[in-house]
Amino acid sequence: MNGPAPAKAADTSAVDQRIAELLGRMTLAEKVGQMSQVNADFPDAPARLGDAIREGRIGSVINQVDPGVVNALQRIAVEESRLGIPLLVGRDVIHGFRTTMPIPLGQAASFNPEIVRQGARVAALEAAAAGVNWTFAPMIDIARDPRWGRIAESLGEDPCLASRLGVAMVEGFQGEDLAAQGAIAACAKHFAGYGACESGRDYATTNIPENELRNVHLAPFRAAVDAGVATLMTSFSDLNGVPGTANRFLLRQVLRAEWNFRGFVVSDWDSIRQLAVHGLTAGDADSAHEAATAGVDMDMAGGVYAAQLPGLVGEGRVGIDVIDAAVANILRIKFRLGLFDSPYVEGDRIPLVPVEERARIARQAALQSVVLLKNAAGVLPLARADVKSLAVVGPLADDPYEQLGTWIFDGDPGRSVTGLQGIRDLLGEDVKIRHVRAMETTRSRSTDGFDEAVDAARVSDAVIAFLGEESILSGEAHSRADIGLPGAQAELVGRLRETGKPVIAVIMAGRPLTLTDVIDDLDAVLFAWHPGTMGGAALADLLFGVESPSGKLPVTFPRAVGQVPIYYNRKNTGKPSTPESLVLIDDIPVRPGQTSIGNTAYHLDAGDRPLFPFGFGLSYASFEYAGLRLGTHELRIGDAMSVRVDVTNRGGMAADEVVQLYVRDLVGNVTRPVRELKGFRRIRLDPGQTGTVEFVLHSDELAFFGRDNTLIVEPGEFHLWVGGSSEADLRATFRLVEVSGG
Repeated sequence: MNGPAPAKAADTSAVDQRIAELLGRMTLAEKVGQMSQVNADFPDAPARLGDAIREGRIGSVINQVDPGVVNALQRIAVEESRLGIPLLVGRDVIHGFRTTMPIPLGQAASFNPEIVRQGARVAALEAAAAGVNWTFAPMIDIARDPRWGRIAESLGEDPCLASRLGVAMVEGFQGEDLAAQGAIAACAKHFAGYGACESGRDYATTNIPENELRNVHLAPFRAAVDAGVATLMTSFSDLNGVPGTANRFLLRQVLRAEWNFRGFVVSDWDSIRQLAVHGLTAGDADSAHEAATAGVDMDMAGGVYAAQLPGLVGEGRVGIDVIDAAVANILRIKFRLGLFDSPYVEGDRIPLVPVEERARIARQAALQSVVLLKNAAGVLPLARADVKSLAVVGPLADDPYEQLGTWIFDGDPGRSVTGLQGIRDLLGEDVKIRHVRAMETTRSRSTDGFDEAVDAARVSDAVIAFLGEESILSGEAHSRADIGLPGAQAELVGRLRETGKPVIAVIMAGRPLTLTDVIDDLDAVLFAWHPGTMGGAALADLLFGVESPSGKLPVTFPRAVGQVPIYYNRKNTGKPSTPESLVLIDDIPVRPGQTSIGNTAYHLDAGDRPLFPFGFGLSYASFEYAGLRLGTHELRIGDAMSVRVDVTNRGGMAADEVVQLYVRDLVGNVTRPVRELKGFRRIRLDPGQTGTVEFVLHSDELAFFGRDNTLIVEPGEFHLWVGGSSEADLRATFRLVEVSGG
């Protein structure tokens, strides 16, 4: 499926003509109004905002989801203002609207663009029925620091995965025709580098060399722009000393000049005013000047443009051409959305997916997002015939709100199927279930409920402990320095372990957690992220073998927080660690003499390995990879080659496997990562079945930004791996060669 197509050439010309005609009729105040978004999160918004809308001083509202109120606001704009320009209605529709999908990081674990696209489509239709025509998603910041709360909203640490899934979200939100009923404008955010904020503290400084910025952090944004994303949002953080909201390099040079972006750029909430807080400007006037001239077209909820731009234009500090270009960008999206022809919410015209189908998509997304991290002695799946009683414990076992995750303003907990409910629905009356919450919240330090949980465990055949972190512990402004299980959960695990019963953990969290202190006390671990509306139903299917887990980690899990940042596609360094070089802290003799122990890159107290690597995920099946073959061992620049591998299910049940393709450029103009994901395919195999998976690798996918920060495709030798994680060991070698003249 191709991304949303831009308007046809004839339509583009007609739209540009209409934009020019409108601009010619607009006063400066009306132009600045189009550049101003205001909060409308109150039921009497038409009364409170009516005069400003009539006077053309508001071009967009945010946070109003009552369709009656939206239509009242729109009616004022269209029928009572001088020019009748409709409003954009924005809302954070991040991973669902009423029906909630897994958090984006969880969706990324599916490695499945189609289920991500379907989830975004459901969200768009539900949001459009409430009057929303613009969402502030997808968030495609590359996230390599699990301390950062907003890693929950991200698509992980890898540019290839984030690019493909980000495009899928754009396609789901916008559809093939942005003017169609039920399509809403997407917004790629945060431009750019926000995921690299220092120590994982939200809003903090980012320092990213241009080469890394281009090779890693900008890649998903370029993919979204190429897919036709309507809007971009700037980052709260500064980038190399210049906040994203005033960064001309990003907005003028990269986005407009290099990528030819035709949509518009919105600031993050009040981030124009915050330029002065950063210390970049002396006050609001300077802030408005910096943002407008840098290329920020719309001020989100800050009021700075409305207050300052008319004076700045009058003083000659901001040219009218800057204003006209920004307004044209905004009007272009309003035309693409069809708002001038169909401004009102007409719920009966929106082709809503049936409720049952929405639940099916949410269930499938949850099912494919869960990652099996450990399964000692094959304790999972639980055999229904052998389990007569079950202890279901923990603060997240039966909490319909918490499983929805962060940033779900419109999510409906009443639609949630919790883990406890899912297990009961599946097992019926056949199994006695003893439910003990044990802790009031995931942060509780009280152990008062532990004895009851232990008593339930002792008289049950197995224990399922629903652990993790509440939804409020991840997301914006919810960074953590310690990313272990919060509260007394580790102690609870230890007490349950003492019963001698199998202990299975279902962990719901908005980020990777350091599980080193509990992993040995758990027989099995299903990492469920925050799985959304249908999480409990999906988990029951996985626990009892109706389906096999198939999620793969979109981000590396560290052993200790001191390893952060840790990610698979690192550079090799001049002293890469090897198994032979590792000398851990307990192995160092007393007074050994001063020496560079090991002489390689690792931590004395954690080694060089993560707890779980990128792309990792176990299955109830066992997959065997063989017969890796390349279409050629000399790939010419400008050509593509096939990569085929045979995958056999050696297990006893049908299961999905995510087959992953990695490459390494051995010698480069700049140093290259030890591995880079270049492709992935989800395949379902019956027991004993062999399937052939084919990738097509084009030489363009081997391009990178070199020393002068221009994109190059460089001849040389490459290693290629195919397997079930970033540690795949089935390898081939090929050369990229120049096309010979003749």
